[in-house]
Amino acid sequence: MENALEIYKMAKGEVIFNVDKEQETIWATQAQIAELFDVTIPNINMHLKRIYGEGELDEKRTIKKNLIVRKEGQRSVTREVNTYNLDAIISVGY
Repeated sequence: MENALEIYKMAKGEVIFNVDKEQETIWATQAQIAELFDVTIPNINMHLKRIYGEGELDEKRTIKKNLIVRKEGQRSVTREVNTYNLDAIISVGY
């Protein structure tokens, strides 16, 4: 499986997405989606809960869990975060 990074340039900066060429989609965290649409993360979370709650999308097909390592103070902490595919990103946009 070949993955790549795609950089989307916006007026305020850029958002980097993971591209999954095999599944022909991109994957983004709630933070990346919020940055893309210039809204808050809680706003994205609210929309995603509605989308999945109404059965518009199947969570098992549109969410992938990833481990990320980030600095919290002086510590490196591993966290599991959800990433959402292009179908979910587009649904949030509507």
